[in-house]
Amino acid sequence: MDYANLIQQLTILALAAFVGFEVISKVPQTLHTPLMSATNAIHGIVIVGALIVAGAASQGTVQIVLGTLAVFFGALNVVGGFVVTDRMLEMFKKKPAPAKKEGGAS
Repeated sequence: MDYANLIQQLTILALAAFVGFEVISKVPQTLHTPLMSATNAIHGIVIVGALIVAGAASQGTVQIVLGTLAVFFGALNVVGGFVVTDRMLEMFKKKPAPAKKEGGAS
């Protein structure tokens, strides 16, 4: 196992997580729904990549497990994104007016 390559990949992962957190935390609430739609599309591409990696994993159980986890978490993120987007869009729908009761109190 090449530890220098592993350290390099873990460093890239940590930096990507930090940059992603910083970018997402600065997004105003009005842009949240369009951003979620875009990230759902990106995560669809991530799932395809994870499927390719999991399918090409021929060197051992660790690669297969990591590829399968990548597919699972990518799918979980896409489904969660659609649920959150749907809930946010529900906030903008007009609520039906309450029905008026017939006959008043005497």
